[in-house]
Amino acid sequence: MWKRALGRAGIGEPRLRRDYTEQRRAVRRFAPAEYAAARLLLPAGLLPHVVAAVAFMHETDDRIDRGPRDERAAALAEWDGLVRKAFADGDSELSVLRCLTRTAERHPDVRGHVEEFLRGCAREVAWRTIADDEELDRYVREYSLPALMLTACLLAPAEPSAREAFTARCHVLIRAMQRFDFLEDLAEDVRAGRPGVPADAVARHGADLTRPGPALGRLVEEQADRAAADLVAAAPLVGTVAPAYRPFVRALTGVQRLRLDAVRRAGPALATRPSGPPALRAGALLLAETARARLGPRSA
Repeated sequence: MWKRALGRAGIGEPRLRRDYTEQRRAVRRFAPAEYAAARLLLPAGLLPHVVAAVAFMHETDDRIDRGPRDERAAALAEWDGLVRKAFADGDSELSVLRCLTRTAERHPDVRGHVEEFLRGCAREVAWRTIADDEELDRYVREYSLPALMLTACLLAPAEPSAREAFTARCHVLIRAMQRFDFLEDLAEDVRAGRPGVPADAVARHGADLTRPGPALGRLVEEQADRAAADLVAAAPLVGTVAPAYRPFVRALTGVQRLRLDAVRRAGPALATRPSGPPALRAGALLLAETARARLGPRSA
C-alpha cells in the first residue's frame, strides 16, 4: 500500500521515495495511533503528504523543546533558517525538509502554514505560564492552531467561505485539545516549571498542582467541562470537509472525546501521572470508522 500511496502522491524519484519512507517510519514510531488513522481512513495519495507535515511538526517540536529558554530560542532561529533555505533551494541536507518542500510543491497552501507555525513557535518558546482563558486562546491561536493547520490544510475545502468555516471549527477543536493536553501532562509540565492550566483557575480553586486533592479535582472537572463545550462546538467540523475525509475527521474527534473521558477519570491523580485514551477503545473506534467508510457514501 505504501508504494502505491507514494505513486498516487506524485513521489517518483528514488531518493524522495526513500525520504518519505524514512519519515513514515518516524511517524509510526512517535505517533502510531495517528498514523494508523491516516493510513486507514485517508485517500492513499494524501498519506505521504500528511506524513511529511506531521514529521516536520515533530522535528520542530523536538528541536525547540529542550533546555533553557535562550537555548530554545537559538535552536528555533537556526531551524527557521534551515527551513527557509530548503524552500529557497528546493532541496536540503535533511530528509524531513526534502519531504516538506516536495509536499509544499504539491500542496502550495502548506508553505504559508509552515511560516505561520514557525512564527508561532516563538510563542511556544517564550511562555512560562498561562494567566487566564484569554491568554490560553491567544496561545492556541498563535501556536496550537498553526501546528494543527500544517496537516489540516491538506483536508481544507477550496471555496473561501467554506475554508473559513473549516478553520474556525479547527480553532475550537484545537482549543479543546490544548486544554486537556495541559491536563494530561500536568505532572511533567509542573516539574518543568511550565504548567499550562490557567493560573487564575488554579488560584480560584486553591489547587496544589503537585499533589492530589479535592481542590485539584474541582479544577480538573472545571477545565474538562470547558473542553467538553468546545468539543460540542467543534462537532460540525466533519460537515465542512469532503466526504472522503469525513471518516478520518470523525475518528480524530472521537479520540479526543476518549482523551477527555480519561482526564475526567484521572481527576486529581493527574498531579502524579499522565493520562491518555484507552488503547482498546481507540482501536475499536478506528476499526468502526474503517468499516463505516468501506460501506460507502451512504454511511458517511
